[in-house]
Amino acid sequence: MEKTVKSIALNYGLYLGIALIVISVAIYAIDLKLMANLWLGIAMLIAIIGFGIFSTAKVKSHFEGILSFKDAFTAYFITTVVGAVISSIFSYILYTIIDPEAAEQIKQISIEATISLMEGFNAPAETIAKAVEDAEKVDQFSIGNTLKSLAFGAIFQAVIGLIVAAIMKKSNPDA
Repeated sequence: MEKTVKSIALNYGLYLGIALIVISVAIYAIDLKLMANLWLGIAMLIAIIGFGIFSTAKVKSHFEGILSFKDAFTAYFITTVVGAVISSIFSYILYTIIDPEAAEQIKQISIEATISLMEGFNAPAETIAKAVEDAEKVDQFSIGNTLKSLAFGAIFQAVIGLIVAAIMKKSNPDA
């Protein structure tokens, strides 16, 4: 059976999801404070984008260097979104069913990080207090917030995917 763009991208999306789960488990086991680490978050985002680019390159090589804009975008987008969905489902299960106390710890760590960041920018005490009050009301691992995060992530990945597709596309010179 001939592999399609979607099947290749789906496979790489599964690999990405598994990699993100492994990283999440490592963070959970090592230190929950890493969940609020800005640099780790940026590194994870770069890794997800890199995985999407790698998947697109693999699709391109599978089709002997010929890849339409649509297929390049599809390869990138499916890979990154499938990986993110798998990771989000795992996080939801881990932090709402298996260990809700860890979710509360992560919330407190995030609040402390927010306070520290705002104090570093000399934010007024009232602004910091309001931010803390708002943060305490949020359950970042709820279904609604998980879906909202996935939606914003998908929009962000779509924009990146359009750029990657524009760069990676290559027309068939014989067509």
